[in-house]
Parts: sequence; C-alpha cells; structure tokens
Amino acid sequence: MKMILKYLEELKKECVLAPLFKMLEALFELFVPLVVASIIDRGIGQQDTAYIVKMCLMLLGLAIIGLVCSITAQYFSAKAAVGCATGIRHALFKHIQSLSFTEMDDIGTSTLMTRMTSDINQIQNGVNLVLRLFLRSPFIVFGAMIMAFTIDVKAALIFVAAIPVLAVIVFGIMIGTRPLYKKVQAGLDTILGITRENLTGVRVIRAFNKQDDEFARFKNKNEELNHLQKFVGKISGLMNPLTYTVVNVSIIALIWVGAIRVNQGSLTQGQVVALYNYMSQILVELIKLANLIINITKSIACGNRIQAVLDIKPDLESGNSSCNEGSVEFDHVNLRYKNAGADSLSDITFTAAKGETIGIIGGTGSGKSSLVNLIPRFYDAASGEVKVGGVNVKDMDVEQLREKIGVVPQKAVLFHGTIRENMQWGVTNASDDEIMEATEAAQGLDVIKAKGGLDCEIEQGGKNLSGGQRQRLTIARALVKKPEILILDDSASALDFATDAALRKSLRELDYHPTVFIVSQRTSSIQHADRIIVLDDGAAVGIGTHDELMKSCSVYQEIYNSQFKKEAV
Repeated sequence: MKMILKYLEELKKECVLAPLFKMLEALFELFVPLVVASIIDRGIGQQDTAYIVKMCLMLLGLAIIGLVCSITAQYFSAKAAVGCATGIRHALFKHIQSLSFTEMDDIGTSTLMTRMTSDINQIQNGVNLVLRLFLRSPFIVFGAMIMAFTIDVKAALIFVAAIPVLAVIVFGIMIGTRPLYKKVQAGLDTILGITRENLTGVRVIRAFNKQDDEFARFKNKNEELNHLQKFVGKISGLMNPLTYTVVNVSIIALIWVGAIRVNQGSLTQGQVVALYNYMSQILVELIKLANLIINITKSIACGNRIQAVLDIKPDLESGNSSCNEGSVEFDHVNLRYKNAGADSLSDITFTAAKGETIGIIGGTGSGKSSLVNLIPRFYDAASGEVKVGGVNVKDMDVEQLREKIGVVPQKAVLFHGTIRENMQWGVTNASDDEIMEATEAAQGLDVIKAKGGLDCEIEQGGKNLSGGQRQRLTIARALVKKPEILILDDSASALDFATDAALRKSLRELDYHPTVFIVSQRTSSIQHADRIIVLDDGAAVGIGTHDELMKSCSVYQEIYNSQFKKEAV
C-alpha cells in the first residue's frame, strides 16, 4: 500500500480532482429524490403542469451537471491510475535489472513476468476504482441516511439499522478473501511458467513425444487454479446477494413504516418515494462498494507481491574503483551457486595478461561458463579474488567493469529490430563503417549481404536467421564496442571448421588487442591459444599450451583423442 501511495504522490492534482468531481456528482444526485418528491406532492398533487415541467428541467440540468462531473472524474482517475502503474512498472523493471543472476534464478522468470503484467494491471484498475468510488460510495450512503433524517426521523432509523449490518458483510468478506487472492496470483505464476516452458521447448517436447504428458501437467495445474478461483469467487459472490437481501428487507420495512406514517398524516406520498429512492441509492452504491472492496483486495495482494520483489536488496554491490588495462587474474577462486550442495568451481588460480588468448575446455558441467561469468560479475566468487587490471572486481564500479568487457553467451540472443539497431547495443552511435568492420572480423558480411543490408528486420530472438548467422552477428555486436576483454562462451559451436578458423585468425589480428577467453568443446578452436585451462568437475586439472597439455594432462588428451584419430605409432 505504501508503494502505491509513493507513486501517487507525483499525481496529487489528479488524486484530488478525481474524487472531488465524483463528490460533486454525488452531491447533485442526492438532490434528485427531493425534486421527485416535490413533483409528486406539489406538481401531481395540485395538478400544476408548469411546476412539473420546471422540475423536470431541473432534473435534466442535474443529470447534465452530474454527467460532466463524472466524465471529468473519470479522466483524472484514469490519468492517475495509468501514471501510477507506469511508475511502478518502470521502478520494478529497473530493480529487476539491478538484481544479480543468483537472485534472478531464485525468483524465476515466470513470476517476474506476472508481476510486470497482470499484477500491475490489477493495481491500475484498483487505483482507478478507488479514486472514483472510495469516497463517493460512502458519501452517498451516509448522505442518503442524513437526507432521510431531514424527511422523517422514525423512518430514517431503518437506515441506521441497515448500514452497520451491510458494513459487517462487506468488510468481513474483504478480510476473508485477501489471502486467497494472493494464492490465486501464485497459481497464475505456475501456469505462466508451464506455458513458457512449453512454448520455448516445443521442439524438444515434440521430439520426445511428450505432448500428452505436458498437456496433463498443464491441465492439472489449471484445474487447481480453477478450483481455487471458484472457491474465492463463491465467497466474493456472497456479497451481492447478502447486501441485496439486507437492503430489500430494509426497503420493505421502509414502505411499511412509510405507509403507516402516510395514513397518520405524518408523511406525504412524495416523501415516501424520496425515502425509497434514498434506500435504492444506498443499494446501488453498496453494490459498487462491494465490487470496489473485491478489487482493492486483489490490488493489495498484487501490490504485496510486487513489493516483495522491490524489497529484495541486490547482493551485487558496486564499488568505486576502476582500472586501465584488461589483464585478468584468478586467485584461489571458489564458486557455489545458491542452495547448491557443492562448489561449482574449486581453487581456480591463473593470470591472463592483456592481449593473451585463453582457451577453456572441459566436459559438460565442468564449470566453463561459470568461470567466465565471474569476470563481468554475473556471479560473485564465494571465496578468493577475481581481478581485472589488478583490481578486485568487487571493488570496481559494475558499469565501468562491464564497459570493458564484450560477452557472447552460449545462446545467441538477438532482439527485434534492424541489424544496425542490434549492432549498436554496445555503442549507440556506432557508424555503419564501424559495424561493417566488426561484422567482417566476425565473418558475418555474407549474412548482411544475404539479408539486404543493415536495415534488414530481425525477428525476436533472431528466428529468421540460422544458428550460425545468429552466432556471427552476436560476435560482431560484441566487437563493435572494441572491448578490452572478449569472452566467447562456446559461441562458435554452430560454425563450420573453416569459418571458425577464419574467425580466430581475425581475432588475433584485431588492432586493439583484447584479452580473449574462448570457451569451447572443440580442441581445434583453442589449441592455438596462448594458454589453455582444462576443467574437470569444477577444478583446473591442467593449465598450459596445447603441446604441454598433450604431454601432461590426461583429461585434455582424452578430449583431443576423442575428436581426432590417434596417429599410428
């Protein structure tokens, strides 16, 4: 709740004007039963046609004024609601960007997507309704009761009896459903996660003929969510019939008492009709208030979920130091992922001088990607030090550190837009010549020519490109910024041997001489590196040149021999 108020502070004008105009609308609405009563008692009772026409014109005027006030209130409330949702969405997205990979892995992608979309939309709807109805509905309820007292005190006592009963019903249901709505949103997270898995992994699912199993899993979770929503809906659904029952019983009592009072001469027929109208207004407003309470309950539950993400303090604290050169040093580094039972990297120690090429090889799950992810601080070492330019990366400004590093991840990711826009991610004002130069080094000029130039539109994820084309363009994107440290995390796996060799040759000829880390499964890709680090189960079992490792490292020999036929002795 405090979070929502924080973002509404910048919209004070809208937050004041929206309920103000709604109150004006309600005020004019309270005069309508009195005008109707005067029409019945004086106009119809005395057969005064001119008075009836005059009062009807007054009713029309009240309706027009109320319409103008209502439209104005809707404009300001919508502006405030959208502004609040926009502020929360920006803050949440910015906070998510500040989280480390560890926290992102812990929270999960699907639940973050739900909070960014469904939860914020629910808050937007809630703010809109609150600004329009939160003051108006109680004002009408208590205003109608006060107006009833001005007509007849005894008849108005029925209002005094009905309103507390209605309040107990409304607030009782609100308190009971709040935790249930939180469970509903959590169930929605699960459904979204399953849907995302099935859409991104559809080829694997079909390849293993798991469509029926995935459909059954989705159906089970969907039915659980369905049953929970039905249960909450049943409780919330009690609000309207219960309020209808109380109000209609009150109307029956009002008409009964009114009829007796008319026979006694204490009330006129018009006044009874006015009392009935006031009770009807209370009925309508309580129905609106009931729906408002349900929406407020949902919005509070969604707000708490968003606040839970915003309350997560990033464990990645940026330092103030900087460095001027691209050497990399690992000093007895260990890495353990959150909630993992063992270290993913153990006692890694090596030094890479500026301009050197370091190859990293090992079996699947040996920790190759984990090692290079420590350099740009995607993860932090559990113990030991990772230094860039002689400075511990934990002491460096994160943005400055990552400005020096170009990373090409295992999964080649391109974004929707032109090739030029994708290439300018590292340097926003990169010229076409700079882009073409980087693309030539990445062996991707033929991709640009085949697609008709830099203005070719790339689909989300680069789906209109082949795997090799995506990898070459992602390498080119990293080269555009001319990084001091270049990390190629198995990013040439889809390239043929000739293109891979040409790429490595062009990287050695770069005029700015970056420190290059090549993670690969192929010994051919890293055998000409200045040094090769061989990983096995998170430990460095060999560090040296290709020739040195072929003599001293059995793990490297095994990998090499599995890819190349042994020469006959």
